[in-house]
Amino acid sequence: MNLDDTIVAIATPPGRGGIGVVRLAGAEAKKIALAMLRLRKDLEPGHAVFGELLQPACPNSRAGGRIDSDSAGIEPAIPARARLDEVVVTYFARPHSYTTDDIIEISAHGSPVVLRHIVETAIASGARLAEPGEFTMRAFLNGRIDLTQAEAVRDLIESQTLYQAQVAAQQMEGALSKRLQPVKQKLVELIAALEAGIDFAEDDVSVLSAEQILLRLRAVKRPLEELAGSFSYGKLVHDGLTLAIVGRPNVGKSSLFNCLVERERAIVTATPGTTRDLVTETVALGGIPVRLVDTAGIRRALDEAESIGIRKAMEALADADLVLVVLDASQPIAREDEEVLQQVRGRPAIVAENKSDLGRFEPAALIGQLSRVPTSAVTGEGLPALRAEILRQLRGENGRSAEAGFLTSLRQRDLVAKSIAALAAAEAAIDRRIPHEMLLLDLYDSLRPLDEITGTTTTEDILNLIFRTFCIGK
Repeated sequence: MNLDDTIVAIATPPGRGGIGVVRLAGAEAKKIALAMLRLRKDLEPGHAVFGELLQPACPNSRAGGRIDSDSAGIEPAIPARARLDEVVVTYFARPHSYTTDDIIEISAHGSPVVLRHIVETAIASGARLAEPGEFTMRAFLNGRIDLTQAEAVRDLIESQTLYQAQVAAQQMEGALSKRLQPVKQKLVELIAALEAGIDFAEDDVSVLSAEQILLRLRAVKRPLEELAGSFSYGKLVHDGLTLAIVGRPNVGKSSLFNCLVERERAIVTATPGTTRDLVTETVALGGIPVRLVDTAGIRRALDEAESIGIRKAMEALADADLVLVVLDASQPIAREDEEVLQQVRGRPAIVAENKSDLGRFEPAALIGQLSRVPTSAVTGEGLPALRAEILRQLRGENGRSAEAGFLTSLRQRDLVAKSIAALAAAEAAIDRRIPHEMLLLDLYDSLRPLDEITGTTTTEDILNLIFRTFCIGK
C-alpha cells in the first residue's frame, strides 16, 4: 500500500439514494477533482461549495457508462463539458483531515451511474481505487488515530443500537487508550528504574528492593486484571447475545415472544404445538442487541414435523447465551416442565411464570435459585419486570454499563492476558531471587502486548486482519 498515492472510493452504501458521496484523498485530490467540476467559487478548507459535475473533455469518453441508447444499441454522443449533475464539494486541507492528507468529498445525487462516473474519471486522471479500510488505515499510519480508535470506527459503522454507537464513539475518542496509558506509564517507569540500577550500579544509583518491585508490579497488574474482566461485558455490547424461549406447549412462549418483540411476529393459537420451527427476531434491551428465539413446545412428539421442531428447540436451548423458561402459573407443574428445568440446570436462565392473571400455583423445587418473574402476555403484567431481569442478567450483578474504556474484541483481550501472564512470571521471578537482568525480560514481555493494543508496535499481518473487514470508502 503506497501512502503517496491519491485514492478514490464511493463512501456511501451501494444502491440508489438521494445523496451519494465520493471521497478522494492524497496530494493530487484537489487537482483531480477540479478537472471534473465547475464550481461557483474557489475551494476553501472546511467549507462546502456548490458546483456542477461535467462530462470529460474527450467526447469519446465512456467513464460514466451508458446513460441512454437508441434502438440500434448505439450510445448517443454527449457534448463535451456538458453538465451531468449538481454537486456539493467539501475540501479538507492537510493535515487537518481524517487521513492528514488533502481530502475532497463530492456529494452528488445517489445514482450508481453518476458515482461510478466520478470514480472512473478520477482513476483516469491518476488516482487509484482505495482498498477496504484504506482511508482509516492512512489515518492510523499517519498518527491521526491509534489502533483501538481504528477498531472503534468499524464498530461504529456496524452498530445496531444507539448504545453500541455511544460505546464506539467513546472508544473513538480514545477511552481505552486513556485507560491503558497510566498503566503503561507505571510499567515503563519500573523498567527504567531497574535498567538504571543495572547500568549505573557503580554510581550509587539506588536499586529497588524486592518488596518495592512487587508493590509496583501489583500496581500495574491490578488495573490490567480489572480491564480483562471488562471483556465479558464489552463482548456482550459488541456482539449481543441469544435468548432462547423454551417450555412445554401452550404455556405462552410465542405470546411472550410477541410481547418482547412488540409486534405479532409468531403465530399464536389455542392449539398446543402451533410453533414447529424456530422464529427469531433481534431487539434492543438496554442498548444491547438480543436475538430472541421462539421454539417449539418440548413434549413427546406427535408427528415427524413436531419431532424436528423439538430437536431444533433443544439445539437452540444448548446454543443460547441465556434461557427463558416459560411455565404456566395457572396449572400445577407438569412432567414436561420438570424436564425443561432439568435441561437448564447450571445455565444462565430466567423463569417466566406466565398466565399469572389466571391464578398461581406454588413453583416446583426444581426452580431452585433461578430468577422468577410472574407475567401475563394477555394483560402485560410483569413484562417491564421481565425486561429488567433480562437486562440484569446481561450486565451481571456489578453492572459495567457506566464504565468507559472496556475491551470489545478478542484481540484486545488476548493481548491483555499476555501482559498479565508476563507480570505473573515477573512476580515468580522475584520470589526465586532471579537477577534483575532476567526480570526485565518479563517486564518487556508485558509491555509489548500493551503496545500492540494501541498499535505503537504492530505487524503488517495484524493491520491487514483488522482493516480488511472495513468497507471500501472508509
